[in-house]
Amino acid sequence: MTDIPEDLRYTPEHEYVRESDVEGEVFIGITDFAQGELGDVVYVELPAPGEEFGRMEAFGTVEAVKTVSELFCPAAGEIVAVNDALETDPALVNSDPYGEGWMIRLATESPSELDDLLTAEQYAALLADADEG
Repeated sequence: MTDIPEDLRYTPEHEYVRESDVEGEVFIGITDFAQGELGDVVYVELPAPGEEFGRMEAFGTVEAVKTVSELFCPAAGEIVAVNDALETDPALVNSDPYGEGWMIRLATESPSELDDLLTAEQYAALLADADEG
């Protein structure tokens, strides 16, 4: 069963957004479903702090044993931190995608863009629809 925390927002491309303790900054990573579909993550390529990305612009890649997948920025903003732990232990994406496996911390240009993301209920419905298809 895929873990879909209620307090997060989601993209149809399987990224999640978690609020941080700093107003206007969020943590971004891939969902439990995404890491399960990818399999064992062996490498994560992330941008440098200070880089800026537009909404749904690719900001990096995650590489698993059999595939490489792009990562998309759920909102426009500037990278304020990256998870350096993934450099030495990319498997954190598999073992704890919503915690230690976060990827970037983003200062959003327009926090209202996050309102357009999927709720946990909507994301669960998206997965259910894909499962039926």
